[in-house]
Amino acid sequence: MEGLTPVNLVQFGTILLAALVHASLQLGLGALLLLYHASLGKHIKKKTKQLASNYILGVTLLTVLIVSTAAFIIGTITSSSLSVEALAIIVGILLMLAIIIWFFYYRTRRSTELWLPKSVARYIGTRAKLTESNTEAFSLGMLSSLAEIPFSIVLMILAGNSILGLPINLQIFAVLLYTFIAILPLFILRFSIRRGNTVVDVQKWRMKNKEFLKVMTGVGFMTLALFIIGFRILGG
Repeated sequence: MEGLTPVNLVQFGTILLAALVHASLQLGLGALLLLYHASLGKHIKKKTKQLASNYILGVTLLTVLIVSTAAFIIGTITSSSLSVEALAIIVGILLMLAIIIWFFYYRTRRSTELWLPKSVARYIGTRAKLTESNTEAFSLGMLSSLAEIPFSIVLMILAGNSILGLPINLQIFAVLLYTFIAILPLFILRFSIRRGNTVVDVQKWRMKNKEFLKVMTGVGFMTLALFIIGFRILGG
């Protein structure tokens, strides 16, 4: 890409790492599985595909809006990007989230039930079962993204901050790149279902690989923290 400098590469590195960690979070994928499970028993496949597409669209739109808003707010407040002190605080949050992921992200060892308060989990489950229209599926996608905010917001803030450091002509591309990577597991799930795998098959895979996914997500948070320390705090 024309105009890229070593500083720009660090910005892109931050965006890519944050997006990969975001992609490893499981709430959006779990809610889409619930939607598939409920819809495939009631509707023809074409209707289920439409609901899944609108769910993914809801996740996509909210991700784009939050990353763009984070960049706008940071740019408005600082006129440039976050200070070293602010980045140091974010690093502390990333390390704390890594520990929380390892010990508290899943409720039990026997299921893929997540950390959510039971009332919120029940509400999302109920909405997935009752979703009949494209609008409801779109809203469910936004809702699942909002519910994951305690873990994803710091990633999107870092992405928004890094986007500010890129040339204007690359900023929109960077927002779309972050969003695409963050929602890629949803497309992979949809492709897997279309290829003939069942919801049960996918859930069994998630259960079998739960510990690995949990470890890798925590490692992702820690890696991002170390990257910020090395290239943005000490190397800045």
